[in-house]
Amino acid sequence: MTNPPSTFLSAKFNQVKIVDLGETLYEPIYERMQEFTRLRGSSAVDEIWLTEHRPVFTQGQAGKAEHILFPGNIPVVQSNRGGQVTYHGPGQLTVYLLLDLRRLGIGVRDLVSRIEAAIQALLEEYKISSRLRSDAPGVYIENAKIASLGLRVSKGCSYHGLSLNVDMDLTPFSQINPCGLTDISVTHLVDHHAVDMAEVKMKLSRYLLGQLGLEAVS
Repeated sequence: MTNPPSTFLSAKFNQVKIVDLGETLYEPIYERMQEFTRLRGSSAVDEIWLTEHRPVFTQGQAGKAEHILFPGNIPVVQSNRGGQVTYHGPGQLTVYLLLDLRRLGIGVRDLVSRIEAAIQALLEEYKISSRLRSDAPGVYIENAKIASLGLRVSKGCSYHGLSLNVDMDLTPFSQINPCGLTDISVTHLVDHHAVDMAEVKMKLSRYLLGQLGLEAVS
């Protein structure tokens, strides 16, 4: 297995390294997240990974098989993140948050709230109104889900993260009950505002840094 893309150096309290991985297969990145978290020490620099996955359905740790309606030729991968089944594909921005929560002084519920706030701030910049649901983490535009969250914490450190639908083929979402929900549809940014993926990466990263009180380092 290859080494995780990390710099194991002494970190300031609020430093984070942002890594753009481009388009990737899900499973190798899943393995690297686990390895990163397993090997990191108390002084390891936090990292945020940005990627667009090739088509895949991922099933959360407590996921129920009945929420996968007909996968077709899209692979289904079991994952140890929270939540039910979701779809990843090109045109969707997936952000993995490899953070030492103990060092940041926050818990997982606070992390979820800060991620949702960052996504909502991004949407507000595009003049898009959004809402949250108390029974289902993520961000919604009316009754359509635009962003999903799924996290895991090990040794006080988080991994996995969020997926934001930017400009993608939404058809595969009809092959599942997204996040185990049967009362919603799915949408993407391009339905509401002209967007560019590079710009969305930059803006969302900035809002995440602000919500988490972090400073990007090279």
